[in-house]
Amino acid sequence: MASEPKAITRDMVLESEALKPGYNWSRQIPAPGHSSVDFEERVNFPRLHDYRLARARKALQGSGLGAILCFDNNNIRYLTSTVIGEWSRDKMCRFALLTGNGEPWLWDFGSAAVHHRFYAPWLPKDHCLAGMVGLRGSVAPEVGLFKRAAGEIKAILKEQGVAGMPIGLDIAELPLVFALQEAGLEVRDGQQTMLDARQIKNVDEIVLLNMSAAMVDGVYQVIAEALKPGVRECDIVALANKTLYQMGSDDVEGINAIAGERCMPHPHNFTDRIIRPGDQAFFDIIQSFTGYRTCYYRTFNVGRATSAQRDAYKKAREWMDAAIALVKPGVTTDRIAKVWPKAEEFGFASEMEAFALQFGHGLGLALHERPIISRLVSFEKPMAIEEGMVFALETYCPAKDGHSAARIEEEVVVTGNGCRVITLFPAEELFVTNPY
Repeated sequence: MASEPKAITRDMVLESEALKPGYNWSRQIPAPGHSSVDFEERVNFPRLHDYRLARARKALQGSGLGAILCFDNNNIRYLTSTVIGEWSRDKMCRFALLTGNGEPWLWDFGSAAVHHRFYAPWLPKDHCLAGMVGLRGSVAPEVGLFKRAAGEIKAILKEQGVAGMPIGLDIAELPLVFALQEAGLEVRDGQQTMLDARQIKNVDEIVLLNMSAAMVDGVYQVIAEALKPGVRECDIVALANKTLYQMGSDDVEGINAIAGERCMPHPHNFTDRIIRPGDQAFFDIIQSFTGYRTCYYRTFNVGRATSAQRDAYKKAREWMDAAIALVKPGVTTDRIAKVWPKAEEFGFASEMEAFALQFGHGLGLALHERPIISRLVSFEKPMAIEEGMVFALETYCPAKDGHSAARIEEEVVVTGNGCRVITLFPAEELFVTNPY
């Protein structure tokens, strides 16, 4: 006998609505002010909360898991819309649990749990708990905190009716894995499930990513005015940090500042090297506004540029433009990777050595989300580009002088029939600062 059709509930309708990304590609992507106002809708945070949670529930539903347990701060923020600061990023001191049948549970650092009961009304008050396990080994497993956490988690899974199903875990200390297993739980990889959820952004996420990029547009103007002989790489890093925090950044994760002979090979750092006339210099600004990150390179020449430096920049730009021209729904990542040069063609012994120089990576609450685009990985397992993805594309070209190099990065939002670039500081031609 056929089963009765399931009655449509208010919660089902709300979840269906929450899953709608809400794009309107006929208009520019807005970059409104940071404050809320009563005369226009900017970022709709309740809609953002609902969308992220609905995406996570949908991904969990199709994963074969009964629940997902997150120690990755980006996943915790995605599920619970809570954050307590950059300092917690590497402490593994907070965790969140989502089952297929209930609201998220959050264990936070001491009094932060009490704070959430006052200021995060979208979470049930009794789901905001104080909790801590090992602080990356600082508290020995023999103290019993891992066992205690595993017991609390198992009890919730039993109450939700999913204790007999595997639990997905994104990252964790090994003693917690052992404690969950000793509690009778089957532990599987949950990071893939969360990345499935996070790869398509709704309109609010795209606005936040665009606002974050707009902040870096302004920082590059400040850098262009300051970049002259006598300043140091670290001076530029300090200036960029100051400017970003004044503009409202909630986390400057890192800034690369590389000049002169340090440009080849790319060291991915900064030093106190003094900028000199004629240096080629490139910078990467990795920061976030309301959690949503940038990865945004620009290359400058100081005062003047040689033909070798201009040629390198032109080639990096050509590789970038070829990649952007391909971005649209349905195109696979291997096709984009294919337009970039092989590692041996620009001075490296292997694709592993050259990884992240000709590169694409998703952006969101984390610096590296889906899709990942590279000659190292994209040919074996191509991924289809989808509307609503946001990712960065990076190119790098060494100059024939043996030490200079050009580095360009653009962030793109995938639209219904193409993409839009949201990194707007001029990069069509090599930018010479304070020309002589």
